[in-house]
Amino acid sequence: MSILRTSLICFLLSCCFHSLYGFQEPVKSNPSVLDISAYEKLIVHYRYDKPDSALFFVSLGMKLAKKTKDEEGVARMLNQMGMIDDNSGNAVSSRQRYLEALEIYKRLNNYKGIIKENIRLGVVENRKGNSATAIPYFLQALKISEQNKDKGGIMESYITLGEVYAFRHDYQRAISYYKKAEAIGTTLPFSSLKLNTCLNFGIAYRETGEMSKAIYYFEKGISQSNYPEMMGLNISLTNGLAQVYAKSGETAKAIELQKGALLKSRKINNSIREFQSLMALAESYETSNSAIALNYLQQALKVAETKKANKQLLEALAHITALYEKSGNYKAAYQSRTRQYSIADSFYYKDISLKISNLQAQYELTKSQARVAQLKFVNNQQSLEQRIMFWIIFGGTALMLVLGFYFFKIRNLNRLMNKANEDLVKSNNVKDKLFSILGHDLKAPLASILNLLVLINRGWLSDQEKALMLGKLELQCNATLETLNLILHWGQMQLKGVMINQSDVSPEKKIKRNVLLLKEMAAQKSITIAQDIEPDLRVFCDADHLDFLVRNILSNAIKFTPVGGVIRIAVKADQDKVICSFKDSGIGIERSRLASIFSVNNVSTMGTNNEKGTSLGLVICKEFINANEGNIWVESVVSEGSEFFFTLKRK
Repeated sequence: MSILRTSLICFLLSCCFHSLYGFQEPVKSNPSVLDISAYEKLIVHYRYDKPDSALFFVSLGMKLAKKTKDEEGVARMLNQMGMIDDNSGNAVSSRQRYLEALEIYKRLNNYKGIIKENIRLGVVENRKGNSATAIPYFLQALKISEQNKDKGGIMESYITLGEVYAFRHDYQRAISYYKKAEAIGTTLPFSSLKLNTCLNFGIAYRETGEMSKAIYYFEKGISQSNYPEMMGLNISLTNGLAQVYAKSGETAKAIELQKGALLKSRKINNSIREFQSLMALAESYETSNSAIALNYLQQALKVAETKKANKQLLEALAHITALYEKSGNYKAAYQSRTRQYSIADSFYYKDISLKISNLQAQYELTKSQARVAQLKFVNNQQSLEQRIMFWIIFGGTALMLVLGFYFFKIRNLNRLMNKANEDLVKSNNVKDKLFSILGHDLKAPLASILNLLVLINRGWLSDQEKALMLGKLELQCNATLETLNLILHWGQMQLKGVMINQSDVSPEKKIKRNVLLLKEMAAQKSITIAQDIEPDLRVFCDADHLDFLVRNILSNAIKFTPVGGVIRIAVKADQDKVICSFKDSGIGIERSRLASIFSVNNVSTMGTNNEKGTSLGLVICKEFINANEGNIWVESVVSEGSEFFFTLKRK
């Protein structure tokens, strides 16, 4: 049976090779013909559109590599597994595969493999938004490439470094790296790296408004990639050129290119490029013919459903919802939005659960470290007692020296023990706070949501009552989602610290954006928001942190201000800093709570319309302000209102 099974697998693989690469001679049924390179080609062919088939060939390749003790083959299969995980959106598993492959290449002193895995690790981190973590990987790849005079590695390192800065919207710096890559490319044979350079140049020049240069690079790449092996990049270049024409107002020409890209993607059965082309066509038709745009979005949704691509599903549903809202079909928009939230919940709850598990693991680690410190203390104490007994024999002088040493050593160990105990208490407080929020602030809203759904589902309500219940259900869902986001954000900071990416930011733009986002929330309570902002002020801070500060403080002000109240926002310069204040006419804060308002021990209270919170928002605000070297405080009088202030460095 074993011989029969082996022969059958060999026959099937031979057929695959014949269909993929057009072999003229029949492939022999000898298993030795099917080496690691052959499996790798099959995996690459199936990786995007049939990941299950790709994983099947990965398992066969891994078995062969382990059987023949081919460590490089194991590393190559791990690299392919990482790419499959990366395509499916599983960044954690993908990163682990690349790290395992990197360790094998280091052990083998295979510099090409080390370069490849460093670049893949950097790509994973950049896609997650961790550009500060991605850059060292790319620089390491560049350093090793230069040491070994590997021009291909140098070129790819420059391309990926440029992509990091393009992701940060620093296109001028990105273009400088692309130019270095282009210069290296002139000394190398034609490859996909040159096409990637054209694609990146086109995108960067398009975003900086240099349309003629963008068109030049897109057309250059298209002309060099118009053959089957490079058709995927050809489609991406075509869609990029279409975006240039769309941005220039030449919609008809953009649509023509996008339709051509769609036909090519379907011809080569590339679902990722097909989805991109369909979304691009929907965007082009959105203003002129919403019906056609909706049709393309529905096709894109079907492609994502077929491939079970959660991120693409969410993207398509978000555009469909926006289009329904724009056309006034609110019922369809609500249904689409509900499905979007359902998929997002199932997709992201796994990540939240993992992070909660990490918090628990961190707590257990701290407790174990405290226990180790205690054991060390006991061990050191016993050792000191033995030394004392030994030195007593040799005289009083030696005894005094040993006793002095013992005293100072014990005091130091006690200090370490006390510090370990304090850390353990803090860790317990963090854990207790998190589980309290999970048990209290999530359980009750979810139970309330379930009750509302039961009432609606059983048909006991009139249309008017059902509409009222759906409104309450939406409020509960939004509150629960806000709570989850705060818990996740806070948990990440407990594990990793505050990540910061400072730049020059306009506080006026951030405030106006968040006022617009919270306008509906304020309108429901007839609250007036007044703004007194000095023009042209800029601060040096993390833009995301400032956005969070404004949104959280303003939403709190709305939450605790009664119907018909007023919120006044003021921004003014004060020497080398900028002071932002948010004053409301709300219920105020008791004096006894002011000292702990920004601490993890603060207890949340209900808003004027019974709005719920987690008390974590102001804790995160405090940590963000500290990270940006600013200051935050509050002044409040019960029944008269509160005024929150924070300062940031002026540009």
